[in-house]
Amino acid sequence: MQDRLTSEEQRILLRLAREAMENAVRGQKLPPLDRSALTPCLLEPGASFVTLTVNGDLRGCIGALEAYQPLVEDVREHAVAAALEDPRFPPVTPPELEGIHIEVSRLTTPVPLEYATPVGLLAKLRPHVDGVILRDGMRRATFLPQVWEKLPDRADFLDNLCAKMGAERGLWRKKHLNVQIYQVEEFHE
Repeated sequence: MQDRLTSEEQRILLRLAREAMENAVRGQKLPPLDRSALTPCLLEPGASFVTLTVNGDLRGCIGALEAYQPLVEDVREHAVAAALEDPRFPPVTPPELEGIHIEVSRLTTPVPLEYATPVGLLAKLRPHVDGVILRDGMRRATFLPQVWEKLPDRADFLDNLCAKMGAERGLWRKKHLNVQIYQVEEFHE
């Protein structure tokens, strides 16, 4: 991932996320991208999460942990998915659009976090810096670094991430899990 996006690149991604979300919620097709108006960085592979909130409350959040398409396409795809496909929420409706606030998180490539003991795992986590991916066999879940704001206690953070993965809350204490960390560049409307 290159250095940080410029403020103009961030504005472009937020505008395209909003346009994609609004078109999808209204049942309209996405307009084609004018690639000539986009910077090389926006056309490079990138992984993102798009988070939708209403009055500070989560309304949808979908993303990818690894880059598989141009960043600009990734953001548009996840804006639509956050509005219509997050299984935790009903699809966003047209009357809600005005009250939706969009946040985009551009992810670094996840790296393994090596640890020997549960206490060692807690010590290596960096609250408010690291996003965390837990994996146990075929189950996997992540929390973006922004989740530390609501779950600042490291053990509580991991307990909730285990629950999100569909596992017992304290599984990380009893079993050595595959742990990866990443950072994000977050920006919002």
